[in-house]
Amino acid sequence: MLMAVKNQMRVCALAVKYNIMREMLNKVTFLTNILFMMFNNATFIVQWVILLRLREDVGGYTMREVMLLWGLAASSFGLSHLLFSRVFSLPELIVNGKLDAYLVQPKNVLLSVMTSATSASAIGDFLYGLVLICIFCFSVRRLLLFLLFTVTGALIMTDFALLMGSLTFWFVRAEMLGSNIVASAITFATYPDGIFHGVSRFLLYNIIPVGMAIYHPVHIMIAFDVRKLLAVLGYLVFLSAAAVFVFYRGLRRYSSSSLMQSGRV
Repeated sequence: MLMAVKNQMRVCALAVKYNIMREMLNKVTFLTNILFMMFNNATFIVQWVILLRLREDVGGYTMREVMLLWGLAASSFGLSHLLFSRVFSLPELIVNGKLDAYLVQPKNVLLSVMTSATSASAIGDFLYGLVLICIFCFSVRRLLLFLLFTVTGALIMTDFALLMGSLTFWFVRAEMLGSNIVASAITFATYPDGIFHGVSRFLLYNIIPVGMAIYHPVHIMIAFDVRKLLAVLGYLVFLSAAAVFVFYRGLRRYSSSSLMQSGRV
């Protein structure tokens, strides 16, 4: 059992490696994508510098907290798209019958899908987050926590995208709905949680997993709280199990129709 898991992980690591190597075939384009993504993210620093000069804080966040928030959101987003980019286009694979190619491969179907593509520009997001924390709020403890929460945040984002994308097995309109919800999660992750109240705050902490992916980790890096840390890790395990379960339940329906066009609402 352990040997099988080890072999699957090795195959996945090789898949990610070769995906990156393919992106690097055109080195100019590869480096340009990375640099432009970092530059694009950096433009938002100007927005926050101006805003925080007009008022002392926004939703309880000063410049340090905002940079932590942006850094973690960027690195988590970048890592998830670097390693598991194909998950975010899962609805397209389901609707167009493109999962067939993965069903005949000897390795795990879900892992095959997840690691079958990468995004070069995502490296820029990942590096941008590291640069932010090193410039604005560096400490060894905070850097270690940042790396941990980059991994948990990336996995939570990936699991959520997998869960939303898997709904396409049952519902035609889930393709658009799931994509919009996942995109909104990324958008909300770049704003302080202190500005959200009532229903919106409830949604961000309980339905759209921005709270556990980004907000709780930022609070932990500012003031360490072991209960919040355990909550993040527990949520990750729960969401991962739910996403995998829904995917494989949906995959049973897919096997009955190569294009998944019939029998759905």
